[in-house]
Amino acid sequence: MAVGRIIFLNGTSSSGKSSIARELLDILDDGVFFHLAVDGFNEMRTKRNLAQGDLDAALRRTRMGFHRSIAAMAGVGNDVVVDHVLSEPWRLTDCLSVLPSQDVLFVGIRCSLDELTRREQARGDRPPGLAASQYDLVHQHGDYDIECDTSAASPRACAELIKEFLPRRPAPTAFARIRLRYLEADCEPTALGDMRTR
Repeated sequence: MAVGRIIFLNGTSSSGKSSIARELLDILDDGVFFHLAVDGFNEMRTKRNLAQGDLDAALRRTRMGFHRSIAAMAGVGNDVVVDHVLSEPWRLTDCLSVLPSQDVLFVGIRCSLDELTRREQARGDRPPGLAASQYDLVHQHGDYDIECDTSAASPRACAELIKEFLPRRPAPTAFARIRLRYLEADCEPTALGDMRTR
């Protein structure tokens, strides 16, 4: 059974990932794609208040489960569009440990800080300053197959760019290059997504 393609959108909150994902599902016509969003997994969790330590542990398990659900969907041949915020290094290393790097198109979703702030204020459903707190973290790994700037292009235009690029994704992919960099640094992603020195 062929492994499904994974279009992995990474950017801050309010950068436009979900809007681009919806456009991709509308225009991609060479397969059946599913939109898997980390926010959707967070919404499935119980809403009762938890102590901070318990909440942190639950959030980590939620994200680890999200990463493995991506792998499971793609592993049985489904094409998926992933909507994620890699604002902690372990999230990327965990994804590297469970996703087939050759099947991932890694897309950086960028947006100016001024525009992110404006969108946050307009939405009213995000803590003020959330995007700003993630701004310098989500792209720290510094490598993508393709990038989009949603402060300069519409979600539809970004989706069209990604669609055009998808059949020409490079070999090795950005995921494969990043994984190799970690290995060359004498570290490896573990099943728990932490970096472990050999």
